[in-house]
Order: sequence, then C-alpha cells, then structure tokens
Amino acid sequence: MMQLVKRFVLVAGAIALFVAGCSQGGTPKPRGFFRIDLPEKEYVFLDTTMPYGFEYPVYGRIETDVSRSAEPHWINLYFPQFKARVHISYKEVDDNLYDLLEDNIRFAYNHVVKADAIEEMLFFDEEKNVYGMLFEIKGDAASPVQFLVTDSARHFLRGSLYFQVRPNRDSLNPVIDFITDDVIHLMETIKWND
Repeated sequence: MMQLVKRFVLVAGAIALFVAGCSQGGTPKPRGFFRIDLPEKEYVFLDTTMPYGFEYPVYGRIETDVSRSAEPHWINLYFPQFKARVHISYKEVDDNLYDLLEDNIRFAYNHVVKADAIEEMLFFDEEKNVYGMLFEIKGDAASPVQFLVTDSARHFLRGSLYFQVRPNRDSLNPVIDFITDDVIHLMETIKWND
C-alpha cells in the first residue's frame, strides 16, 4: 500500500510539473525608465555685481561660463542631479533690441526640425520693467526650454536648457517640466542692476 501511495505522489508531481512547464509565459513588461526623485522647491537670490539678479533653486549651482565664446556676465545654472544646464547669456541693448529679439527667436525656431511643437508664453511685468518670452520645444529637441527677458532699453538676457544626455522627451519629461517651473520662477524674479 505504501508503494502505491509513493507512485501516486510521484506521478501526480510529474503531471503538475508538466502542466506548469507547458503553460504560457508571463506577458512582457513595457520598457521603463529609472525613477526620478525631485527635490522640494526652494530658491535663493543671485546677488552679484552683474547687471542682473534673479532667484534660482537651491539644488542648482551657478557657474561662470568658461566656454571660448563666452562674454562678460554669461553664466550657467547647473543641476548636477539631472545632468542639466541652463546657459544664460547677457547682452547690453544699444539700439539693437530688434536684432537681439530676431536672432534669439530664430535660434529657438532652429529646433523646429526635431520639434513636434513650439509653445510660446509671453511675460510682462511693467512695474519691474521685465518683458520676456518662454519657448517650450516639444519633442526630442536638443534644448527643450529657451527664454529671453529684456527691459527693452538696456538689458537683454537669454537662456537655454540643455541635458548632458541624448534627448529623449519621454524619459526626460518629468525633469523638463520640473526645471521649466524653475525657469519661469527665474524670469518672474529678474531684477536689473543699473
């Protein structure tokens, strides 16, 4: 009798293994991206002897632009956690505001080749004498966010966001949206130092 029970258990186990081995495999999971932890928003004021100042996030770092083409008062706002950098350039307005605006709008629209869309947002603060435009470039463009700010008389500030990784809007979108809020805050807190 014991022998019969052992054979029954052995045959039942073999059948169970056979059935389990013949079933369909699991469904493949879609390709995913790493989780991105975003820090809390907190800002400090860039107080320098430059002709401008603004609030920038504490998780960003101000660096002097040391590229060969850099001019005085050019800086970078570096986000080490995201491998992202906002290149900020400054020009004095000297009867050339129209040319500066045209050049910088054209520069933003140079990304139209890779862009799915380009959204523009205008900024006006007559009390602080700040007028600007933000370009959100949708798609896999090299620079997904660009902006320009001026007082229309003496100062012209321009910025472009770049990542140190290959552009992939799907994976970078949460970070792009996060930094876009910081760029908008920067534009809203610009102060001209005359």
